Amino acid sequence: MSLNFQTCYDAIANRDTRFDGHFFTGVSSTGIFCRPICPATTPKPENCRFYLSAGAAMDAGFRPCLRCRPESAPYSPAWNGVKTTVSRALKMIDDGALDDQSVDQFAMKLGVGERYLRKLFSEHVGASPTAVARARRVLVAKGLITDSKKPMTEIAHLAGFRSIRQFNDTFKHLYGKPPSSLRKSSK
Repeated sequence: MSLNFQTCYDAIANRDTRFDGHFFTGVSSTGIFCRPICPATTPKPENCRFYLSAGAAMDAGFRPCLRCRPESAPYSPAWNGVKTTVSRALKMIDDGALDDQSVDQFAMKLGVGERYLRKLFSEHVGASPTAVARARRVLVAKGLITDSKKPMTEIAHLAGFRSIRQFNDTFKHLYGKPPSSLRKSSK
């Protein structure tokens, strides 16, 4: 997306809330970048540079405004709050992050404590990170069982199970039968 200078300048001059989070203004005379809704005096047009993200403005050498706090603009991770942490954690779990590390190590990668991560999952997902990872493993394994002819040991490994025993126990617990019976019933 390209930014039209006049549209952006009109937005900052009118402090138009519709543009908040869609672009940032770097002010060359101060070295600061702002949101379109910043209460500071509107800069002269010749001092304005417009950027699509706060990161681009910082990359260009501008520092964030202390009045409008660009890091908390709509659509930024800070604006989404804990939902950002939860969605990031879910994405990482979906990519297999809990297949080879503990919940404590996983929480450290997210920059939160294990207890707080469990609390976030309880509030926003309704299940623990371990339960979400287990469900992902089972769904991946079930798809491989029904859609491929791979051996069960390979499927268990590809799905992220740490052992064949864990693989078999999980399936027996969820389906009441061993994983091999799913292959037979899908034929």
